[in-house]
Amino acid sequence: MADSSTRRELSMGNRLSKIYTRTGDGGTTGLGDGSRTEKHSARMQAIGDIDELNCVIGLLLAETLRPQMHALLIDIQHDLFDLGGELSIPGSEFIGAPAVTKLEAAIDLYNEELPALKEFILPGGSRAAALAHQCRAVCRRAERRTWELSSSEPVGEHAIKFVNRLSDLLFVAARIIARESGAGEVLWQRGRD
Repeated sequence: MADSSTRRELSMGNRLSKIYTRTGDGGTTGLGDGSRTEKHSARMQAIGDIDELNCVIGLLLAETLRPQMHALLIDIQHDLFDLGGELSIPGSEFIGAPAVTKLEAAIDLYNEELPALKEFILPGGSRAAALAHQCRAVCRRAERRTWELSSSEPVGEHAIKFVNRLSDLLFVAARIIARESGAGEVLWQRGRD
């Protein structure tokens, strides 16, 4: 496992001085190790979904959140960037057990505040809660894409665990945010007319 400064160097590569290169015009893109892959490859699908997840978390961060949750989500954005770097350098591993443990601790802490679930929850309640649910849904897709990649190429041991725990955290966060908004959670009503 690389230390944080090495991770940044590996995942960042050379800073972009020119935004367009024309090297992708043929349907391939460069990876962090210098190799090229198809833009529609399983690896690029996973990287794209991790990037999209980071973007929607950025939208959630534009909302008013409790300070501890805000700080945690910013930290997670950095972890997601590291994960994107890991996926862009085949065979590398930047996400380790501590990142997974951090998410599990946050889930346990926030879940203690919540009543037990007796019904399914619909996305909504407040704008911020709906955004947290959108983050959760994008995270689940990123997890599926990362599993798809792992069926044909090695993926770091903790990468998929991290994304799986993150979707759980985002679900718990959505519940907390909905309750704190005053609007409350929107419960699915079975057999509603």
